[in-house]
Amino acid sequence: MKVIFIKDLKKQGKKGEIKEVKDGYAENFLIKNGYAKKANSEGLRQLDRENKKEEKQLTENRKKAEELKEKLDQITIEFKVRTGVGDKVFGSISTKQIKEELEKKEIKIDKKQIEIENPITALGFHYVKINLFQDISTKIKIHVIK
Repeated sequence: MKVIFIKDLKKQGKKGEIKEVKDGYAENFLIKNGYAKKANSEGLRQLDRENKKEEKQLTENRKKAEELKEKLDQITIEFKVRTGVGDKVFGSISTKQIKEELEKKEIKIDKKQIEIENPITALGFHYVKINLFQDISTKIKIHVIK
C-alpha cells in the first residue's frame, strides 16, 4: 500500500514523503497512530496544497529576512561598560545583552541567532554575526565604550 507520511518517523519516512509499505503495517501502525495516510487522489491533492503553502511561507520568510538584513546593516550598537586597569573590561558582552539592545530598536531576534566568535572583552569596534534565515546572515557593528 502506498502511504503519505504526515509526520517524520525515524528510519521510516519524512513528512510529505510517499512510500510503499506492507498493508498491515500501514493500517495497524502508520495510519492508526497518525504518522501517515493513504496515498489516494485526495491525499495527493492535499499534499500538493500543503507543499504550495509551505513554499509560499518560505518565500515570505526569505523576503522578511532580506528586509531585516538591510535594516541591521545600518545599525551600530553601543555598550557602555566599566573598565579596570589598562582599560580591561569587566566581563564580556553576551548574546542576551545584544538581543535586548536590538529589542530597544524594535528588532526582534532570538538570541540563538546571534553568533559571537570571540568574547567581546575589549574596548572598540567588534562585529557579531546574526543568522536570519537558512542562507541569509549579516554582521552588526558593536561599539564598546567606557
